[in-house]
Amino acid sequence: MSRIVIALGGNALGKTPEEQLSLVKDTAKPIVDLIEDGNEVVIAHGNGPQVGMINLAMEVASSKEDAVPTMPFPECGAMSQGYIGYHLQNAIGEELKSRNVKKPVATIVTQVLVDKDDQAFKNPSKPIGSFYTEEECKVLRDEKGYDMIEDSGRGYRRVVASPKPIDVVEKETVKALIKAGQVVISVGGGGIPVVEEGNSLKGVPAVIDKDFASEKLAEIIDADYLFILTAVDRVSINFGKPDQLDLEEMSIKEAKKYIEEKHFAPGSMLPKVEAAMAFAESKIGRTTIIASLEKAKDALKGESGTKVYKSEEKDSKNI
Repeated sequence: MSRIVIALGGNALGKTPEEQLSLVKDTAKPIVDLIEDGNEVVIAHGNGPQVGMINLAMEVASSKEDAVPTMPFPECGAMSQGYIGYHLQNAIGEELKSRNVKKPVATIVTQVLVDKDDQAFKNPSKPIGSFYTEEECKVLRDEKGYDMIEDSGRGYRRVVASPKPIDVVEKETVKALIKAGQVVISVGGGGIPVVEEGNSLKGVPAVIDKDFASEKLAEIIDADYLFILTAVDRVSINFGKPDQLDLEEMSIKEAKKYIEEKHFAPGSMLPKVEAAMAFAESKIGRTTIIASLEKAKDALKGESGTKVYKSEEKDSKNI
């Protein structure tokens, strides 16, 4: 039996509530394959389209109706955790019942601690929400203090920071549920970013990368495997070129070399590889697998996916 943290990619959830409700039924199957085999499974997920949709809906409603308040971004993140978790836990629970596996599934509205002095707060770069005209952009900057950027000629968008996670606030709750034999859904959307202010935790307008949050959670609960599930079966170098090479495995030293050679796109495969490296480096014996959702069980057996690991012997050799 292994303890596994699964970081679900956006392709597992879709972009609308209706699409998500349909997709999670298929998403549940490979997850339950791992549970049925006796593994302890904790699930994390992205929330990009969902939190953007909630944020936009609240902004539009607030602009048209004085009685509707503007919803702060951390609260939008909490809302997205709740409704994505609701869909996931129902779909996983249904799949478990169909296989006569008796396991409860619980979603934890999870806060993730970040450093208020993280350099990311000095250079917000993560676009969220809708597009605005230049005139609307000026109003939002002046009246709400938003950081705004011009986005690819399509208009102006709000940007927020993307700080690194330090700790998972509800970690003891997650551990207790795992110990009780439950399937846990946590750090949804990278978690609700919070900073410490004395004895209080204050939500901040930021987005934590879900792969980094999943990696931090995997370390904290002493997982054996971190699964970063995406739309491709394996990590590739020279992606999309005639000499594309799909990797079955990748040592830390090899991963660093490929990053230096810029094989992995920022905002796409790069953060996945960086999170994979962080988990594999955190303790000998820990392994990250980057794979497609559909082949998660095959990847655990080494028949698909890219295994990222720390090997003292291999990493001591020149590549």
